[in-house]
Amino acid sequence: MARAGINRAGVVAAAFLVATASAQDKAQGIAGQVCAACHAPDGNSVAAANPKIAGQIAEYLQKQLRDFKAQGDKKPLRESAIMNGMVANLSDDDMKGLAAFYAGQAQKPAAAADKELAALGQKLWRGGDSAHGIPACGGCHGPAGAGIPAQFPRLSGQFAEYIAAQLTAFREGKRTNDQNGVMRGVAAHMNDGQIRAVAEYAAGLRP
Repeated sequence: MARAGINRAGVVAAAFLVATASAQDKAQGIAGQVCAACHAPDGNSVAAANPKIAGQIAEYLQKQLRDFKAQGDKKPLRESAIMNGMVANLSDDDMKGLAAFYAGQAQKPAAAADKELAALGQKLWRGGDSAHGIPACGGCHGPAGAGIPAQFPRLSGQFAEYIAAQLTAFREGKRTNDQNGVMRGVAAHMNDGQIRAVAEYAAGLRP
């Protein structure tokens, strides 16, 4: 898994480098002037409320940016008091450039802080809980949390607090831009303890 992750990051970085110089400059400019305030210049946020986006799958990042942007009179697919305003003036090319830029950055991973909680999370990640209708997280996000391009995000090394907040939002129907309702269906069967455990384990994963 580690080699696959490195190869994917290398391909993304190479694709970014062969883009036009003006496109690169614009993406880096937006990242430095707009995104850095919350996500840091290289996407390695230091605040758990803001996700680490360095090393995230480019297709996933691009989709999230599109979902944050309102289309015409319609509400954005993913609502956020901060992000909806941030993306309002971004073009599709801007979003693509930003996604490629951050995907090519090296993540500075978070870490699991509670070993007992992480051990419970490991069981759910690897085997799920069939009695309560919870599938194994690794089935979609990969054994090491590297994710699947264009489908499921990388979760390894992400802030446990952020992952827990998103799972809770899916469970409560406050976040609805998951693919075919998959995450809402999974989170609906998870209690607070299971959410915290899975999030803790994912924070300590390394692809």
